[in-house]
Amino acid sequence: MTFALNRRTVLRGSLGVAGAGTLGALAASGAEGAPQPGPLPDDAVIHGVPTIDPLISQRADPWITKPVGGMYYFTGSVPEYDRLVVRGASTIAGLADAEESVIWRRPTSGKMGGHIWAPELHRIGGKWYIYFAAGDAGEVFRIRTYVMESALDDPRDPAGWTLKGQLVTEWDGFTLDATSFTHRGRQYLVWAQSEPEIAVNTSLYIAEMANPWTFKSKPTRITTPTRSWEIIGYRVNEGPAVLIRDGKVFITFSASATDANYCMGLLTASASDDLLKRASWTKHPDPIFVSNEETSRFGPGHNSFTVAEDGKTDVLVYHARDYKQIVGDPLYDPNRHTRVQKLYWHEDGTPMFGIPVGSGGPIVRLSPSDAPRSFVKHEGDVIRAAHAPHELELTQFRFVAGADGSETIQSVDQPTKFLVVSGTAVSLGTTGTPVTRIAAKGGVTIRVAAGQYLRHRDGQITVATKATVFKLS
Repeated sequence: MTFALNRRTVLRGSLGVAGAGTLGALAASGAEGAPQPGPLPDDAVIHGVPTIDPLISQRADPWITKPVGGMYYFTGSVPEYDRLVVRGASTIAGLADAEESVIWRRPTSGKMGGHIWAPELHRIGGKWYIYFAAGDAGEVFRIRTYVMESALDDPRDPAGWTLKGQLVTEWDGFTLDATSFTHRGRQYLVWAQSEPEIAVNTSLYIAEMANPWTFKSKPTRITTPTRSWEIIGYRVNEGPAVLIRDGKVFITFSASATDANYCMGLLTASASDDLLKRASWTKHPDPIFVSNEETSRFGPGHNSFTVAEDGKTDVLVYHARDYKQIVGDPLYDPNRHTRVQKLYWHEDGTPMFGIPVGSGGPIVRLSPSDAPRSFVKHEGDVIRAAHAPHELELTQFRFVAGADGSETIQSVDQPTKFLVVSGTAVSLGTTGTPVTRIAAKGGVTIRVAAGQYLRHRDGQITVATKATVFKLS
């Protein structure tokens, strides 16, 4: 109970989250299900992930750990590319205002005196490790990967950190974006590197590790940029992040130049396969996370994953800009901001990323009680319910509170459009129909006028005198 109250404070009070509407105390007369006293949890609790956006300004290549000792830790690239930073908080939302500690600065000359990129923070064998990429002074793009270690419990303490040295790969070349994970008792590293005699900027490689800074196996190239969405501006596969669930190992990665063309792809392997074999990995043919004009989020990528305070809700962490047009080299545009949003899962066990969502309050999906594996979605401006749709963004809505206590239902991927009622028809339009949510057993009914409610039947969403109970998820 204490956890739930603290979570409500963080997600609703501390951040001033908008869009959590007032819920009535009893189900409407004629609604399916028995009346339920008391209000339901507000949208922030249902959504479970902070909606402050951006979470952290001007921090690219973001990495948020899963909780360690009750603390989340964050690191990422700073616009000056000159130092390594760590901040910590007991909640994801708390990272927004947490004090940032500089745990290392680049030397003024020589090795590692150039660009400092994309640090990642890992807890391995009871110690902290940071993988980061560094160029040399006078040759800032001679990028190689280095490893630092701290035996202290708090990675924010600069006194604990020592340099273990360069991560020596199979050949001496451009390397960056190393990430580590454990699977079935074996420690792996995945990283991006340029390989001699391959005419691309970077491909992704995997190897088993003897310890956090020493390879145990030869590297295996698991993906190289070949598809049209991977080769815009530069031929790039980089920024891998690993997620293991339901018998599968997923690796997201980023592709193309770091402008609005930057996007994310997905590799999948069976958890029982040999991850060091290239044949174990399948690349999704299309990007899974791309720029979105409607929400004004551009160049989403270089992601990581964490979990919400409930310990089970997966959270996507990524950077993106608020604008498309960039003056000069996008690498030196400082406004790649850290953002977080909920990661959803399809019933077939595959992750659903949807779109980089815009600003606003918590996001909900509505499932009719008579079809609990279906979700209300829009197809163009038509509103219906469909069984387990893969198009996550079409099923995401926000309840936006009005001054009179009513709400309008806003589309997340079409934020200028709202649910509109005309007679018994329900569609999307620019002027939303005010609605009132009323608590009912298992969810809410949605009243659109006196004695009139949203009704689901056989995939159709209409207005009727008998209400359907919708579960908010």
